[in-house]
Amino acid sequence: MPENIRSQVVTQGVKRTPNRAMLRAVGFQDDDFTKPIVGLASGYSTITPCNMGIGALADRAEASLKAAGAMPQLFGTITISDGISMGTEGMKYSLVSREVIADSIETVCQGQSLDGVLAIGGCDKNMPGAMIAMARMNIPALFVYGGTIKPGHYNGQDLTVVSAFEAVGQHSAGNLPESELLEVERRACPGAGSCGGMFTANTMSSAFEAMGMSLMYSSTMAAEDDEKADSTAESAKVLVEAIRQQILPQAILTRKAFENAIAVIMAIGGSTNAVLHLLAIAHAMGVPLTLDDFETIRARVPVLCDLKPSGRFVTTQLHQAGGIPQVMKMLLVQGLLHGDALTITGKTIAEQLADVPAEPRTDQEVIRPWTKPMYAQGHLAVLKGNLASEGAVAKITGVKNPCITGPARVFDSEEDCLQAILDKQIQAGDIIVVRYEGPKGGPGMREMLAPTSAIIGAGLGDSVGLITDGRFSGGTYGMVVGHVAPEAAVGGAIALVQEGDSITIDAQQRLLQLNIPEAELAQRRSQWTPPTPRYTQGTLAKYAKLVSSSSRGAVTDLFE
Repeated sequence: MPENIRSQVVTQGVKRTPNRAMLRAVGFQDDDFTKPIVGLASGYSTITPCNMGIGALADRAEASLKAAGAMPQLFGTITISDGISMGTEGMKYSLVSREVIADSIETVCQGQSLDGVLAIGGCDKNMPGAMIAMARMNIPALFVYGGTIKPGHYNGQDLTVVSAFEAVGQHSAGNLPESELLEVERRACPGAGSCGGMFTANTMSSAFEAMGMSLMYSSTMAAEDDEKADSTAESAKVLVEAIRQQILPQAILTRKAFENAIAVIMAIGGSTNAVLHLLAIAHAMGVPLTLDDFETIRARVPVLCDLKPSGRFVTTQLHQAGGIPQVMKMLLVQGLLHGDALTITGKTIAEQLADVPAEPRTDQEVIRPWTKPMYAQGHLAVLKGNLASEGAVAKITGVKNPCITGPARVFDSEEDCLQAILDKQIQAGDIIVVRYEGPKGGPGMREMLAPTSAIIGAGLGDSVGLITDGRFSGGTYGMVVGHVAPEAAVGGAIALVQEGDSITIDAQQRLLQLNIPEAELAQRRSQWTPPTPRYTQGTLAKYAKLVSSSSRGAVTDLFE
């Protein structure tokens, strides 16, 4: 079997003389036209620290691909920095960028008839975007994580970008002087790499490792450490061998792989965004996956890791403690991981974990022993009720009051909500409702890190609830419920809430309820009219027309 199964349509035969002439201009020589052509999708940019180290990793991967007998073709893809766009109109483009990235990688790889693809990403959306493309195309593929940022330090504490968001709330509440606020700002992000806690980027890198689409231990490496570059070079070699053996995503991204990813995400205390992204990747791969599957796995998997945002440690410390393989081995021993699932190396999960100890080392506190978990059950709970008939997602780790009933404080945008918090208009016991921020209504489903961090900073994290049809950052924690579906823009019940209505958030009963008579709810629904679209042309307008419900992964190619 030839190694250039797909690309030979471009490189072989007299008719392809012009094609080869073009390839010679970018470095191909006579002996190269029978080699596999591998796309090297680089997320490098200086827009964000998450991606600014990827250029050097791409260079290392390019050299390794050539040494392994392949012909790399480097191309770039975009990124949006959630941390920089957070709290602004620009954040509406964040989730949209996931689809743009997936489409761009698919377009290049299919348009150029590439034999495989190695994608390097390091921010919240170019990671799932790359995986969606890999699933759609079903060509040999491997994902390389750009690496996590090292923590900043101030006053004896480890800092992440979330420290800066929370410091704003502390300053607004009068608990942090402006001089201290500036010092946190200066130290929170000390260099290259994705946000340092178990936020969305590190959650997704961990999920990809658990699914077998990235090399073991690679998901928790620091961006600036030599081992990250070495792992990238090894990843390139593994991909070339996968092309030779034709190990395809459809053999790796099975139902078992998704269940493994969910189990790991629960065990490490990962981001709510993982729910949205895994649903979208499963859709692209044609694997049945629903919100209920997350709840089923949550019920049997404990939280084993003490990680930020609600815990003490950052991802580099998880790496030092044994990384994702240590967590996976613990789950495997307990029968909570599918050991027979295939990985991109050609080995199974169980084979990859054979030499990993069954219990974590006793000289570290990041990964708890099985008998002393952080929490007995997973932290991502799926809530339903008359406010979310399709479901909503709550992150309940570190929450002292898993059940709260209070009056609704209603806001039709994130900005209005944040201003009310900073102006001290929110009181203990309130239930904040932020709506028309869903996939269609935003459009783009903005993250609410600024309001949630302001709540924490103001000391209201245990006494105020927040529900939204938007999303939350992986850095969010507290009594917060996102992804409420159906969303307000399509007439979901969240659109019908009025100021002062009684709302119940009950994580234990998995309930999200508007406490008014059904007849009153029906009356309000009959009087509701859809809002005028906020955008009538361009990217956001197209997205709003195409995007599905968050309960289906907010994908843009669900045509039913």
